[in-house]
Amino acid sequence: MSDLRTPLTSWHEAQGAKMAPFAGWLMPIQYEGILAEHLHTRKHAGLFDICHMGEFRIEGPGAAEALSRAVSHNLETLAPGKCRYGFLLNEKGGVLDDGIIYRFGPESFMAVVNAACAANDLATLRARLPESVNITDISNETGKVDLQGPDSLDVLEKLMGENFHDLGYFSFREAQWQGVPVLVSRTGYTGELGYELYLPAGKTEDFWKALLADERVKPVGLGARDTLRLESGLPLYGHDLDENHSPAEAGMGRMMTSQAAYVGKEGAQVVREVLVPLKIEGRRAARHGDDIALPDGTVVGRVTSGSFAPSLGYVIAFGWVDAAHANGENFVVRAARTELPAQKVEIPFYKDGTARKKLA
Repeated sequence: MSDLRTPLTSWHEAQGAKMAPFAGWLMPIQYEGILAEHLHTRKHAGLFDICHMGEFRIEGPGAAEALSRAVSHNLETLAPGKCRYGFLLNEKGGVLDDGIIYRFGPESFMAVVNAACAANDLATLRARLPESVNITDISNETGKVDLQGPDSLDVLEKLMGENFHDLGYFSFREAQWQGVPVLVSRTGYTGELGYELYLPAGKTEDFWKALLADERVKPVGLGARDTLRLESGLPLYGHDLDENHSPAEAGMGRMMTSQAAYVGKEGAQVVREVLVPLKIEGRRAARHGDDIALPDGTVVGRVTSGSFAPSLGYVIAFGWVDAAHANGENFVVRAARTELPAQKVEIPFYKDGTARKKLA
């Protein structure tokens, strides 16, 4: 089966981007290079094609109550105009997917989910919601681009002619650009001040080009998106999160505050392994699947994500470690043909991100 194409795929190809399959889609990995794109996002503003993500509208009588039982997001305290990160869990508390839920009104929501999980997420939610609640897959008609970096607010305000200084972290509102409806969400996946922007799929390329007309903005591929999110201590589903591990094991047990009896609630707090953040001196990266051992050679886990961190100058990684050994400080990563001393640290790895910056 050929890879799916976003509304921007032809543009990426015309610009000479390095393309590769990702979650069933043909996506840009890099343009001028991962290092340059990463550092530009940290300093100015990067623009990301995220049209491959899945979006579902969930509406109807009883939607809030029913959705609260289907997902871990605490909808009881989620006000209209706000959004929240959380999980779709299996019966045992393992993570089927992570994503953000937006609340438009008392019984009106949008769920944004990972591309690779979208079909299963839709089927799971449909099975968990009553017929009175309508769930509509709007993924194909929705374009999504992410503008991330310290200059993103100024760029967005200049383009749209609107003040977004009052838009708080994990808040959103509906706006317009040249008569086109744009949902502006102060969220992102880089650790920097940034905005996730949703608009009709057919208008995505025009909007993309208009944002890039600002010299502070450069296109950024999935390669730098991965290094940016890892530096910021954000997990990637399929690597650092999966259906065999609970949110508590990934360090997110404190987020499970919903009073609703949602699917997987009891298992969500079970801890058998712990997702441990590691610092490794030098440039030789730990790779997904590498063994993690104690200094005496006992294997106690495996790497889930690893990369050289361009903002820090050394290698960082996440890895699952047996809970009995997760409080240790020193480990060894068994990489290809070598062993890398690794030190447990706190996340975020990169602590100078602007994501939560107060703007008013």
